[in-house]
Amino acid sequence: MSKNLIVGCSGTELSKKEKALFTKLQPWGIILFSRNISSPEQTVRLIDDIKHALGRDELIVLIDQEGGRVSRLPATHWRVPPSPLVFARMFTHNSEDAIKACWLNAQLTGLELKALGINVNCVPMLDLPHANTATIISERALGETSQQVIELATQICEGHKSVGVAPVIKHMPGHGRAQNDSHKELPYIDASLNELIAHDFVPFKALNEEVMAMSAHLVFTQLDSKNAATVSKAVVSQVMREAIGFNGLIMTDDINMHALEGSIASRASRSIAAGCDIALHCSGDLDEMYSLIEVVSELEGKSLARAKNAEALAFKSSPDIDEQEIKTELTQLLKPFI
Repeated sequence: MSKNLIVGCSGTELSKKEKALFTKLQPWGIILFSRNISSPEQTVRLIDDIKHALGRDELIVLIDQEGGRVSRLPATHWRVPPSPLVFARMFTHNSEDAIKACWLNAQLTGLELKALGINVNCVPMLDLPHANTATIISERALGETSQQVIELATQICEGHKSVGVAPVIKHMPGHGRAQNDSHKELPYIDASLNELIAHDFVPFKALNEEVMAMSAHLVFTQLDSKNAATVSKAVVSQVMREAIGFNGLIMTDDINMHALEGSIASRASRSIAAGCDIALHCSGDLDEMYSLIEVVSELEGKSLARAKNAEALAFKSSPDIDEQEIKTELTQLLKPFI
């Protein structure tokens, strides 16, 4: 039975220690990074080896293939998708072309991932940038208005789902006001619930029927002054579940990020206790993953049902689609903007 955890691995092939650990740990899914990917054949082989270690025919395999600066598939073998900023810029000139291009790019990206055995992409980012927003967010944003972000993000989700790749909306309930990078330190947001509901939460509420979301590591001081959203019962239950109305699977952002404090094991247990369904650990560090064995547990109840819903989408086969035709149409639409 799968545990409430997603983990990474250290390189392009599994070590004996990793195989033994994965067999024991039984994470729900695996996330891949550039360090794990060198060629199509190697990537397929790595995923097959992980499946074998876990004793599964099917496996949730995640990646962050946003485009632009966040593209995990190296250009040596793969197309680097355009940055979300390209579609945001297009939208201000011709919204219909931007929407069409966003759909085509999402569908093409999904096909590229699915061919490798990757069935979950951690996109789209729904965060709305504000004045002085950290560049880690502003340089990846789909737009500055709720409506633009909703329209483009919807195309990303639907384009992925059309080829059997499950999207993950992020970073719920909204990272756009953060003025520092949560990879490095914990951001604090001093905005009222009414302000957040009227602005930051809007894209998440509009896409609240998607099957998965990723939490944000930042403190909303007027909602819970002590705990980051990922480890805050108040934010997970009252905001993500109630105000936003999200009933899908909530995974944490990477629990290795410096915004969180305490041991890796305590971060995982606190996030699950707060109401997240899955803890995400990305580094591939063996010692840290061993420490998680005692704190993770089998998926059950609502969390298991949410995981099954995500699997139903991620395990669907891709339809027979002419990729070259998609590339040609996408290239024509993007030509004035790249």
